[in-house]
Order: sequence, then C-alpha cells, then structure tokens
Amino acid sequence: MKALLAVSIAAGFVFLDLAELDLRAEVNKVETVAPGIYFHEGDLGRKGHCNNGWIVFDDYVLVVDGNFPSGALEVIPKIKATTDKPIRFTFDTHHHGDHAYGNQVWLDTGATPVAHFGVLEEMKKCETGHFGSQPGRWEDTAKDRKDVAASKLKPPTLLFNKDLIFHDGKRRVELLHFGVAHTRGDGFAWLPNERILFTGDACVNGPYNFMGDGDTGEWVKTLEAARKLQPKAICPGHGPMGGLEVLDNQIAFIVELRKEVKKLVDAGIKPAEVKAAAALIKETLRKNDRIAIYIGQFLDAQVEKVYTEMGGQPFPKKETAFNSPRQRAESSVFAARR
Repeated sequence: MKALLAVSIAAGFVFLDLAELDLRAEVNKVETVAPGIYFHEGDLGRKGHCNNGWIVFDDYVLVVDGNFPSGALEVIPKIKATTDKPIRFTFDTHHHGDHAYGNQVWLDTGATPVAHFGVLEEMKKCETGHFGSQPGRWEDTAKDRKDVAASKLKPPTLLFNKDLIFHDGKRRVELLHFGVAHTRGDGFAWLPNERILFTGDACVNGPYNFMGDGDTGEWVKTLEAARKLQPKAICPGHGPMGGLEVLDNQIAFIVELRKEVKKLVDAGIKPAEVKAAAALIKETLRKNDRIAIYIGQFLDAQVEKVYTEMGGQPFPKKETAFNSPRQRAESSVFAARR
C-alpha cells in the first residue's frame, strides 16, 4: 500500500503520495536570493507548509505569504536570525489556508496582512463562518489541524486593486495582480531592481497545482503577463526556486493539459470516458520532460477541471464511505497530525 499524507490545500484535504514528494535537504532551509532577500521552502510533505520569502527594507521586513500558523511560527525565528528589523507587513499571495491562515500569528508580531482585494472576496465566499454564516473552510481545517484550531482567521486589512508599491529609496517591491490564475485573487511580489518574482501558487515547481479555485485558460494569460517582466529568479509557492524556466514550465504544463483535454471535447467524448482517459493523458504529458515534474495525484482532478471549463459535465462519482474532508483525513496516514 502506498503511504499517503493528507495535506490541506485550499483548506480542504487532498492526498499526496509520499513517493511523489521531493523531500530534499533544502526544505526548511533559508536561502539568500540576493542581499536582504530570502526564500524558505516550506515542508509541504510533512507539515502542509507553503514557501515563504522576506525582503528587508531600511526600517522593516515584508514577508511573502502568511502560511499556516505552525509555518509562521517556524519561519519567524529564521527571519529574526537574518535581520533585527521588525516584521511590519505580510503579503498573502492568495486566500488558501496554507498561505493565509497564519495571519494572526504575524499580526501578533506587529505585521499588517496585505493582499489583493480578490483575496478578501474569496475569503467571504469560502470562510462563511467568519463572516456570520455556516462554518467554512477554516472550521473544517481546524478539525484536523491543532495550529488552526488554536488560532483564528484574520483576513487581510491592507488591500490593493492592481498594484501596491513598497519603496524606501533603495529597495523596491511591487505587489501586482495580473488576473485570475490559481485563484481569483492571486498576487505577485516583484523586485524590479533584482528581477526576482515571488509567485505564490500561480506558479509552483512540482506536482502541486490545485486548480479547483482558478480558471486554467485565464491562468495561462496571467502567467504570460508575469513573464513579460523577464524575471531572473522565480520563487514559487511550493517547490524549489529556480530561473525563468520554472515559469515557462508552469505555463507549458497548463497549455499541454488543456490541449489534450480539448482533443476529447472536440471528439464528443462523454464524462465517464474522459475520466477513464485521464491515465492516457498522464502518460502523454509525462513524455514531455519540461512538464513531467508537474504530474502527480492531482491529474484526474485537473483533467476534470479543464473538461468542465470547456463545457463538459463533472465526472461521475464513485460510491465511497469518505464523504467529508475529515473522514478522508482520518482514514489516511496523517503523519503530520497537528
């Protein structure tokens, strides 16, 4: 039996085959991207943590992504080991739990959570419990994550529409929104002088593409707009940092996935047959060395997402005893019980 790990993506549990995760020594290691600019690859496999970045200004620190509460608590001492400047801002690249549920931890350090206004709009849809309706994703995640249960949801309070610029006369960081991608509120942190781009989950480097809250057609357009910046270093939301090829490969993966699904749509294939064809699509995509790294256990859901975007019906569901994220998590090897 394969070892499975329940990880919260979009604050809902998904399953990752541990054999597919690249648990390298670089995970949890602080890397200097440029003087005063740091990247930290979070331990997604064991703890569900996203990547973090931080930029040191003359008088303060800007952090990229709020992480889960446990991820925030893990990275704060590492930030303090690189600078004595206070942490004043935390940029949520999007609304998902592994990127924004740690906001209260950062607030407790004196930081203001910042995001594109679309992040707040998505939270209003997904975090209904916080906004006065039935329980939402936060409450569901808190059932299985002690760090979430011990904290509270803190939506971003400093919002921008298209861009927000931090500039101390020497260091410049531009928070940018190019459109819909992984979610409808994706933001990028761009350092034009150093040509460094922090992407959140709009660009990842590995089999981590959750597509349930995005639009794959618009996603490609958004990434192509980001590519026009011609960044030299890409710091993704999950997986190791790299060069422009990371962004190019992310684009290529979505383009090729959409191309393969469109063939089935054009042929009039029914949902059950498309579902069955997902295995063949997986093998076709795997032959492309540029994008093979993106292929994992999300592939069936990715095929279904693209298929429904192109006018198809959702795949027929199998009868299963696992009707809720909590039940699915309790049945798995939840190695990182919080």
